[in-house]
Amino acid sequence: MGINNLFTAGGVVMWPLLGFSVLAIALIIERVKFWLRINNRQTRVIRDVLNLYRSDNVVSAMDKLQKNADLPLARIFLAALELEEPNPEEFRLALESEAQAEIPGLKRFQNIFDTIIGLAPLLGLLGTVLGLINSFASLDIGDISGAKASGVTSGISEALVSTASGLIVAIFTLFFANSFRGAYQRQMALIQEYGGQLELLYRRRYERGDRTYASTR
Repeated sequence: MGINNLFTAGGVVMWPLLGFSVLAIALIIERVKFWLRINNRQTRVIRDVLNLYRSDNVVSAMDKLQKNADLPLARIFLAALELEEPNPEEFRLALESEAQAEIPGLKRFQNIFDTIIGLAPLLGLLGTVLGLINSFASLDIGDISGAKASGVTSGISEALVSTASGLIVAIFTLFFANSFRGAYQRQMALIQEYGGQLELLYRRRYERGDRTYASTR
């Protein structure tokens, strides 16, 4: 079945389904690029920063963070390390506050994905119902064995195209939405892990009275 025939068979709901599919593909591409950029660089950068900080090379650690400020964990670390001589509690609060501020960016477009996943099958079902209504409206009870009955059967078959299309859009979007949700959960686990390591290192520096930890200014 060609594209033109597909849209004819599916009816009017095929157009919003097409819009949903185009929107989903565009947002998926953006999210794939986002997570690839983070996964390819972030762990290596943060480990280097922690090693520099552990060896008391605070200036180099700050410089590396500033050069990689497009990474969520780098921004979280900077928010705490740029404070002027905070106590450990203030340092922890800065880490937690900035981590919360990063959540919307990490979960970006998730609501749109959920909307597409929910509405696409319903639109497909609506297209089937409309197709059945049109098919039965053209049925002549007195001529059920003739050409009109054949047309009704054909109409029912074509009406199912919209349901299949809605399911395809929803399943495709659901696969990637769940993948991004998993990436978000892993990212939050890393934020807790590396944030905890930085906080522990800071507490040790603070307890031994080293006042060079706070800021490069």
